[in-house]
Amino acid sequence: MVLYRRRPGTLTVLGMIRVFLVDDHEVVRRGVAALLEGEDDIEVVGEAGTAESAVARIPALRPDVAVLDVRLPDGSGVDVCREVRSRVPELACLMLTSYADEEALFDAVMAGAAGYVLKQIHGSDLVGAVRTIARGQSLLDPATTATMLQRLRDQASHRDPLSALTDQERHILELIGEGLTNRQIGERLFLAEKTVKNYVSNLLSKLDMQRRTQVAALAARLKADPSQNRGRAGGGADR
Repeated sequence: MVLYRRRPGTLTVLGMIRVFLVDDHEVVRRGVAALLEGEDDIEVVGEAGTAESAVARIPALRPDVAVLDVRLPDGSGVDVCREVRSRVPELACLMLTSYADEEALFDAVMAGAAGYVLKQIHGSDLVGAVRTIARGQSLLDPATTATMLQRLRDQASHRDPLSALTDQERHILELIGEGLTNRQIGERLFLAEKTVKNYVSNLLSKLDMQRRTQVAALAARLKADPSQNRGRAGGGADR
């Protein structure tokens, strides 16, 4: 008995992985299609050579997996991934590219791609990749995930330089803004002057600053307008 599952506007054999291919090179599309169609559990339901065509056709066909070339003549496969997943959230996108590109990888992850592989991948590995993301799993290895998370943290730190500071460091920043010396700050907080000096050094490092006056200027800006807690500063050496 053949079992079926119903999708909006379709009737599909249960267990079949429906795949849509996007690549501007017809030879590549034909090769990948032939490879995937050779598997009993995979069906290629459509192809596109441009971003515009992919965005128009994928939501209508509602495949399980979209294999997307990163570079397309009228846009990016990453943009296609972001757009079609906004319409078909359950779609799993596998980015396919000719060369490693950290920027494209980061953009793909942020767009919701489930995997990112090079075109030099062996045929059996590509088939395995399609099956893996169709099951809802990710092809991003732990090292790649860690790199992405660190980059996000770095971006957040650039948007808000105070995000990396401890409560004590923030307090000391405020006191520097009041014009207090290390000794005066130590007396105020019941800390040794040497301890305060260490805190100040940490402040300068975390804020990417090199002069105490820069910290004082930042504290003054924050006091005048607390919303101005973004940006970085740099300069010469002087503590």
